[in-house]
Amino acid sequence: MRLKRLLSEAAEANRLYSIDWTSHPTPQQLIVRERLAASSSPFRGKDYGEQSDLSKKRKPVDQHDDSTLPPWRKTRKSNDLESRVTLTDKSQPEKMEKKQKKKFDDNLPGKGTSKFEADLERRRQRFGMDNGGKGLSSPKPSRGYQMDNGSTPDTDDGPVIGTSQTLEKNYFRLTAPPKPETVRPLHVLEKSLEHVKDKWRKEQNYTYVCDQFKSIRQDLTVQHIKNEFTVKVYEIHARIALERGDLGEYNQCQTQLRALYSQKLGGHPAEFLAYRILYFIHTCNRTGMNDVLADLTPADKEKPAVKHALDVRSSLALGNYHRFFQLYHVTPNMGAYLMDMFIVRERLAALTNICKS
Repeated sequence: MRLKRLLSEAAEANRLYSIDWTSHPTPQQLIVRERLAASSSPFRGKDYGEQSDLSKKRKPVDQHDDSTLPPWRKTRKSNDLESRVTLTDKSQPEKMEKKQKKKFDDNLPGKGTSKFEADLERRRQRFGMDNGGKGLSSPKPSRGYQMDNGSTPDTDDGPVIGTSQTLEKNYFRLTAPPKPETVRPLHVLEKSLEHVKDKWRKEQNYTYVCDQFKSIRQDLTVQHIKNEFTVKVYEIHARIALERGDLGEYNQCQTQLRALYSQKLGGHPAEFLAYRILYFIHTCNRTGMNDVLADLTPADKEKPAVKHALDVRSSLALGNYHRFFQLYHVTPNMGAYLMDMFIVRERLAALTNICKS
């Protein structure tokens, strides 16, 4: 502890490296000196109990007596006034901060090169910084061209009028406004759809067909085409996705079809409403199911496909597995592909209930 205090006092006095430590008394020697000085005190002895207690208390050091101070304390005392003057200089922290900032900037890799300055400026523009980086400007609105799910782009620039005559075109996610020469107009898209359907019947290459359908959907979207043909494209793509068990593409098509059906553009809304009910049974989505049931009209409930899907739901809710398996064998349209996704689960649940009974 004495050594620690000795070093701390030397460091505070800024004499850590100026003291000749080879000739300086060791902490043990200092302790011995203090004990010898204490033993020569006139109050030490049996007849001076009170005084001996007082001698144990630390005596205040005369501020004007430098003879009793160790050399490092003398230096610290002489520098007290200078230290106080330095601390009162309010410009010191600012100077230190500027010095550190300059040192950091100078150590940046590539500092001083034109490439470094260009990269820095690009980063500032990317994050919307102005006034030398002191503030952030409001971000620019997205132009809405990153579409991979058939979403509608920003209409501020108006629809694109396609001029391409190509029947086949690979799908690429747009990150910039499309060029008219790369977009197919409606009459070409109608031919492309027939071409893709023929390819599907002959080759059954789902990867190719899905890519072509997404390309057709994208061309429809950037041209703001929403009509009966648009509904037809999404319905066919959704059916093919169901057949191959691609629920991701099916959900994208189903979402767009709901919006298109609300505009009374034709198609087969009852068929896809039944698919939606069966899909919620598969995913056990009670919230989605309740929303569908709340939106059903008496006319919807009379449609054969919708009535079948509601009967499937009712049979499972009541635990009537005999009725459920009967309905499975008479599923209309392509609902059986959806029921295939949860038929094993319900069969196991039926066997469990039978074993329990």
